[in-house]
Amino acid sequence: MLTAIVRKTFSVPPLGCNCSIIGDPVTKQAIVVDPGGAHERILHEVHQLGLTVTHILHTHAHFDHFLASGEMKKATGATICLHQNDLDLWKNLDVQCRMFGVAYVPVPMPDYWLKDEEKLLVGEVSAVALHTPGHTPGSMSFHFPSENIVLAGDTLFRGSIGRTDLWGGDFDAIERSIRERLYTLKDATIVVTGHGPETEIGVEKETNQFVRV
Repeated sequence: MLTAIVRKTFSVPPLGCNCSIIGDPVTKQAIVVDPGGAHERILHEVHQLGLTVTHILHTHAHFDHFLASGEMKKATGATICLHQNDLDLWKNLDVQCRMFGVAYVPVPMPDYWLKDEEKLLVGEVSAVALHTPGHTPGSMSFHFPSENIVLAGDTLFRGSIGRTDLWGGDFDAIERSIRERLYTLKDATIVVTGHGPETEIGVEKETNQFVRV
């Protein structure tokens, strides 16, 4: 019998990124996805849930999804994971921060490069890493098939899609990613977006003004 995952998603500064904690209720192992800031808040939530963070996953390397990673790694020893196609963006996190008037917090080099279709284990909970470029070259989504949940980062939003006018953006690529990687998931799949409210794949297929089936 499958055991439901532990999940808590909440907004963090500086730009309201949705940070998610995903945990296995049996082993108490967990991942943190997109710790954009407020590492004290994230660590408090992890502690309240009684979990141990083993990996820090990034949907992409924009500063607002990344700035708490260094402090999170320092506190937990967790492995920082990113797709290698976003390495150039990671190298320029300080430049990104200056452009948005945000204080730069040094972040260590990613420890592990994520691969497309890679199986990820959170204790006994299984996820699949999906390469969904367009918002950035290395944008990733994390699909939990047994839970009908996908963490889509800034690729797909409720009624919208990720910006492609920023560093490394590509509209044709993001449209392909949504049509071929996300819209092929079950309609009932919950989409945890990078900012703002959650949605469902079936809803976006019918109503999304940018990519509709």
